[in-house]
Amino acid sequence: MPRPSFRASLLSPRHWPAWLGVGCIWLIARLPYSALMRVGHWLGALAMRIDSARRPVAEANIALCFPELDADQQAALVDAHLRDIGLMLVEFALGWMGRDEAIARLPLSIEGLEHLEQARAAGKGVLLVGGHFSHLELCARLVSQRIRIAGMYRRMDSTVFEWVVLRARLHYADAMFEKDDIRGTVKYLRGGGTLWYAPDQDMRSKDSVFVPFFGVPAATITATHHLARMGNAVVIPFFHRRLPGNGGYALRLGAPLQGIPSDDVLEDTARVNACIEQMAREAPEQYLWVHKRFKTRPEGKPSVY
Repeated sequence: MPRPSFRASLLSPRHWPAWLGVGCIWLIARLPYSALMRVGHWLGALAMRIDSARRPVAEANIALCFPELDADQQAALVDAHLRDIGLMLVEFALGWMGRDEAIARLPLSIEGLEHLEQARAAGKGVLLVGGHFSHLELCARLVSQRIRIAGMYRRMDSTVFEWVVLRARLHYADAMFEKDDIRGTVKYLRGGGTLWYAPDQDMRSKDSVFVPFFGVPAATITATHHLARMGNAVVIPFFHRRLPGNGGYALRLGAPLQGIPSDDVLEDTARVNACIEQMAREAPEQYLWVHKRFKTRPEGKPSVY
């Protein structure tokens, strides 16, 4: 997929604030990794202290998903997650605009590549199914050092950021498909491609079903089932987490989810949610709890937020 060409209209004065933001991101991405992490921790400490509308969202999600924790433990997890948001900001900068040499120097371990190789040897496309963690953009770039991947994304509101980020992603990705480009995505999978995909956000889509997530009914898109069926693809869980200190990142490709796609879209979707729940339990503070995961509720159930 070609990278988008520059258009003179992007230099319009109305876009100058966006370009200023891009410049700041570029500068952050040029920091040494240890310094970048220090900036992330500083931003995280600030995020924890700011009276943000997202704190109540994280509090509601964590209370629902971790009822076994007492109030103090839940509050500590909320604070840890908000601190992690600072690291997310700098990791997005590094994932988008970091130099290839800087990315190659990051401490990294990858397990389970043999599952991908077996799928490819069988002539199958692969859906790498993961979740919305703070480091998802950086880990997508890290895994692309070993395997060629594509991704699905939602177009950004800012014309400048859409151009900049799409170009950045296409530096390391085979292709980036807009979320509604089912035809292009299926064609890529049928050609033996590997697609990174995260189906764990409430999109308020008509193609959603209620299946458990941490034991709570969560509106979940059924696209994993349909893409696997139409794209003749296997579904491989993609785990990734940040290690303590400056220890880097641990990536793991799990064994393919046998039997997906089946004839039961509800069961397939529930199995995918169970995998993402397992990932979130491994590093709970790094999961995106500030997203309103349960904003769509079953009929008769009260609003969570």
